[in-house]
Amino acid sequence: MNASTLQIAVWTPTRVPPLTRGLDALVDRCIGYWQRRSARLHQLRNTAEEVIRLAPQLRICSDAVLRERLTGYREQFRRPDRVSEPVLREALAAVREAATRTIGLEPFPEQILGALALYRGFLAEMATGEGKTLTAGLAAVLFGWTRRPCHVVTVNDYLAERDAAWMRPLFEFCGVTSGCVLSTMDAAARRRAYACDVTYTTSKEVVADFLRDRLALGAAGSHPARLWLAQLVGTQPHPAPCVQRGLHTAIVDEADSVLIDEAVTPLIISASTNTPAEEEIYRRAWAVAASLQPGRHYRVDPRHRDVELLPPGRAALEEAWETVPRYWRSPWRREQLLRQALVAREFFHRNVQYVVQDRQVILVDEFTGRLMPHRRWRAGLHQLIEAREGLPLTPPDQTLARLSFQRFFRLYRHLCGMTGTAQEAAAEFWHVYRLPVLVIPRHRPCIREQWPDCVFPDTESKWRAVVEEIGRVHATGRPVLVGTRSVAASEELARRLREAGLEFNLLNATRHREEAAIVAQAGQPGRITIATNMAGRGTDIKLGPGVAALGGLHVIATEKHESPRIDRQLYGRAGRQGDPGSARAFLSLEDELFRRFLPGSLRRALTHMLRHWVPGSERAAAAACVLAQHRAAREAYRQRLRVLRHDTWLDESLSFVPPERL
Repeated sequence: MNASTLQIAVWTPTRVPPLTRGLDALVDRCIGYWQRRSARLHQLRNTAEEVIRLAPQLRICSDAVLRERLTGYREQFRRPDRVSEPVLREALAAVREAATRTIGLEPFPEQILGALALYRGFLAEMATGEGKTLTAGLAAVLFGWTRRPCHVVTVNDYLAERDAAWMRPLFEFCGVTSGCVLSTMDAAARRRAYACDVTYTTSKEVVADFLRDRLALGAAGSHPARLWLAQLVGTQPHPAPCVQRGLHTAIVDEADSVLIDEAVTPLIISASTNTPAEEEIYRRAWAVAASLQPGRHYRVDPRHRDVELLPPGRAALEEAWETVPRYWRSPWRREQLLRQALVAREFFHRNVQYVVQDRQVILVDEFTGRLMPHRRWRAGLHQLIEAREGLPLTPPDQTLARLSFQRFFRLYRHLCGMTGTAQEAAAEFWHVYRLPVLVIPRHRPCIREQWPDCVFPDTESKWRAVVEEIGRVHATGRPVLVGTRSVAASEELARRLREAGLEFNLLNATRHREEAAIVAQAGQPGRITIATNMAGRGTDIKLGPGVAALGGLHVIATEKHESPRIDRQLYGRAGRQGDPGSARAFLSLEDELFRRFLPGSLRRALTHMLRHWVPGSERAAAAACVLAQHRAAREAYRQRLRVLRHDTWLDESLSFVPPERL
């Protein structure tokens, strides 16, 4: 029997526990509170202090003696359920000493505490600049010693490759093999990387490889025992070698981005279907949508990003749809296509949700501002936007397998992670992933100043105020980092700064290759950096000479996000490791957050108050922002639960089938 097949059967669970409901959910929530109680942090802190106390006796050991000790611990960790608390402390102390000798950094007590939290199955909230990469490396050594698959999952190829290369000397010293899976690798290279004890990769790559392996295994892939039996008796042929050797342990870096923000994103394995007749259908649907008028032919629902077709719109559709292929004559099917075209018209805009490069539509990640060149929208949306831009239409895809990120990560037997912001979603992390959140204290206290938000009635006045603030702070010599939500907003601000005679660096989805280098230099004296959303996440911004004395980095948010977590991530770029800094948000009642999640009457009242300088208007607008974020977060959570239930239904009803049977 193929070794890869055997390991997938051993380490991949066949069923995921269902979500609790009703009274069970209430009891489960109480258990979650108990799991993340402060006493757990106190217990782990005591263990971390005992690890630190072992350092002097290890510091005098030669490299050979330390290697010998590490080899002994590695053999004991082959049975992790038999590892006692004293052995864990001694092993982690030895790994800490190895890190000091191999990569030149002595882990802080807080990093030891974070590594213990990961090993115990917590989601560790560690502030920006607190050394999450080294923390994950310490825990990965302990997991790698078990010889069970350990995946360190991060948000992009650059971070995966960087972290793997940085930690490799530590892994080699500790007797742990390590690899890295990137989007450019072929199947053979991926198989070698997954065969290592510790594998660094991205969420997209690990899910895609999992789906491809399941397709290679065929219908029996979701039932390992059935697959074993079928191959033993000879009724099931041996499948092609699998790339992964199974799922057991995952350390998720930037866990809120992977497990929350991208949770509902389905990763789809598909094959193109070449049907030239459909190209004319999509172009015709877009032409009809472009000719309709909002309010007369259709009604827009901005909160749910949907449209409702009205009778005049249906009449226009009937008139334009007289001569079409038989498949599209169904009233329901053609109406759904027109509604999709109207959704593309109203809610998908160039340089916001996508960019056009080399005559191709390339998606932009809403939460990070990064390009996603290998992704497409489903249900004809991608083709409709190509028709809108006058580009050649890509063939529609036939889905072979699909899986959302939140369902995939629930398959791991041991899941843990790190992020700078987790408290706001602590209840969801427990309910969906069984991850209790543990807030790791900072190594040095945060002295960042949070300046009061500025709220304006319209976008124009907001941009003027942003430019004035940038100019005022820049004149003091302090660096400024400005976060925008879209490529279009970053380009608009760049235009205004040019007119004001201010030099700047622009980082948006069209310059993703220079992302890390641009962000890393954002702390230099007098530097102005414009970045889309959380671009450069995972890259430290170190202050240049003399900047700390001037007040540190100043962060400006030009719009609030649906989740306060993302705002806090942006603010956290300033004030790392006890550095000084400041942050401020500039808001407009025309921002997407207010337009989607506040009633029109309330928005108009607030606009009137701000225009006429009514006392208390800014406090009322700030309270409205909190309300809008609350409503947005609740809607997003409900959507994630709907997707999770849908994935569960698909898994139970359809399972996976070989491509030739679809």
